[in-house]
Amino acid sequence: MGRATRIVTVLIGPDPAGRLDKALGDAVPEHEALSRSRLARLIADGAVAVNGACVTDLRAKLAEGDRVDITIDEATEVATAPEAIALSVVYEDDDLIVIDKPAGMVVHPAPGTPDGTLVNALLHHFGGNLSGIGGEKRPGIVHRIDKDTSGLLVVAKSDRAHHGLAAQFADHSIEREYIALCHGAPDPGDPRLNGVRGVNFELGGILKITTQLARHKTDRQRQAVLFQGGRHAVTRVKLEENFGPVARVTCRLETGRTHQIRVHMTHVGHALIGDPVYGGRRRVSEKLFGAALAERINAFPRQALHAAKLGFRHPVSDDDLLFSADLPEDMAALVDDLRAVTA
Repeated sequence: MGRATRIVTVLIGPDPAGRLDKALGDAVPEHEALSRSRLARLIADGAVAVNGACVTDLRAKLAEGDRVDITIDEATEVATAPEAIALSVVYEDDDLIVIDKPAGMVVHPAPGTPDGTLVNALLHHFGGNLSGIGGEKRPGIVHRIDKDTSGLLVVAKSDRAHHGLAAQFADHSIEREYIALCHGAPDPGDPRLNGVRGVNFELGGILKITTQLARHKTDRQRQAVLFQGGRHAVTRVKLEENFGPVARVTCRLETGRTHQIRVHMTHVGHALIGDPVYGGRRRVSEKLFGAALAERINAFPRQALHAAKLGFRHPVSDDDLLFSADLPEDMAALVDDLRAVTA
């Protein structure tokens, strides 16, 4: 039995863009949620006909009044296996789901982690109730957080949600706030920070870090700070509690690059507690907190980073949504102990 299909027909208006994929990107109704990349794949696959003739050249030109038929196959099942893994669901509707991801869970399957991921868990949770992302019945991962970072993550369940959320992440209109525990306290009065390139303080003592980020030249698992090339990255850091050699801070992302907070905090000399990649060998002295607490801090098993707030405009209903997630037990217990020692 052949796959079910549907046909989207558009009539080209005046002054279309100079190539087929761009012109279709402008002409296809927004509710169809066909991204430029999806349209490009459909053209290459021979699924686009202009005035009845199949066209596979992305650079083909259209004229006012042209009729374009786009044949779209029913979404296919993906090879990734569903797994019955418990999830902390913060919010869910027909188009998206917000998850409070635990530390230790990888978001998407990869060669080293083919199972046990958030995607495996979501496929089981949805039970096949997915309208399809890019022609496949899969969750739409529009952003990720590191395996050992906990906290909030939004995932699309439909093409229209995927398209709308991706656009918000691209224009940096998503609100993202993280809670972190770091070495030392970022203080406007610290003369050392005045000499760090890419650093300035805004009103309210907010530390703003502005750099470029790119993959490290020799260590492909790391990101590196640059000031030419790479991708623009901005993090704002607010000191919430100063425990002396350790501080609790909130980090707000203007951009969302790989390892951004971890790299930026290391760049300004305030690496995250427990960070195995960027934290180096920095340790807290037993003289400051006592042997037991110092050892707990020094042996903290992951980067102390939690995605605590996530806000965005619902891509279908257009409602403004804001979600929050409490600190996980490991970070909350450490904060409580730090408060007790420094009270």
